[in-house]
Amino acid sequence: MTTGEKFAQMFIAIALFFGVVAVILLLTQRLRSRRGELIQSAAFVLPAILLICIGLLYPALSTIKQSFGNAAGTENVGFENYKHIFTDEALVRVLLNTAAWVVIVPTASTVIGLVYAVLIDRSRFEKFAKALIFLPMAISLVGASIIWKFVYEYQSTENAQTGIANAVLKFFGFDTYRFLLNQPWNTLFLIVIMIWVQAGFAMTLLSASIKAIPDDIVEAARLDGVGGFKLFRYITVPSIRPSLIVVLTTISITTLKAFDIVRTTTGGNFDTSVLAYEFYVQSFRSFDQGLGAALAVLIFILVLPIVIYNVRQMRKLEAR
Repeated sequence: MTTGEKFAQMFIAIALFFGVVAVILLLTQRLRSRRGELIQSAAFVLPAILLICIGLLYPALSTIKQSFGNAAGTENVGFENYKHIFTDEALVRVLLNTAAWVVIVPTASTVIGLVYAVLIDRSRFEKFAKALIFLPMAISLVGASIIWKFVYEYQSTENAQTGIANAVLKFFGFDTYRFLLNQPWNTLFLIVIMIWVQAGFAMTLLSASIKAIPDDIVEAARLDGVGGFKLFRYITVPSIRPSLIVVLTTISITTLKAFDIVRTTTGGNFDTSVLAYEFYVQSFRSFDQGLGAALAVLIFILVLPIVIYNVRQMRKLEAR
């Protein structure tokens, strides 16, 4: 396709867009009855519904259908792909790794973000401290992975160290360590990268919630002799509970879809693969359409209830 043809298609698309908008506006002016309002509503809603069906519903149904097929997608094998996920030793390791990610990352990120938000609240250097911990959020996960890959860089103990972590170990007289190779701790060191990124997100939301706590409640508690940890436990945490749940669920969803960190640091080797990365491997490296689709469906099943719960909590938070 030539450049001229591309420009022609672009102008046609723009003309169609303005044409549709013009028709909708015309209907808005002409149809003012109850029936006309229904037609107007349908004119605005139907294109969105159509796009959702084409972009989301059809691919989802197609993926579910493929998950019951063989590698080539030519034969129905029932639940064999799902059975394989829960019985194959390598895939069971993937599930265990994913479980570790989902348990540790949201919990650690939220705890670190909460403690940090409480400690710097109304402090002299609050803005600078917030910017410091939020900075990793401005970096892509690929960029963060590359940074930490350099941090974990390994050289034998007798050689000069290029990785900060091993340089510190050597400085204190310890042998250097293969952070990304030694199992099962390498998975934990990858999890640290995600925590480093997500702690800033948790801190930002929780800090805003802490500032929204009415001053009269805090002052009344202090007049009653409540302070320090008791103030944090009985006043701060209950007051920001909806925000805590939103942060936990949001980070859980992000963690379930973790791909970049594993791909950039270890490529899924040394027993570090997770569900999202394994889906990529099976679909686009092993060309096993059935197993890849089954992994995608499993991720969807795990994410869906968290998303629904998260939406409900956000609505409660907005209604406060």
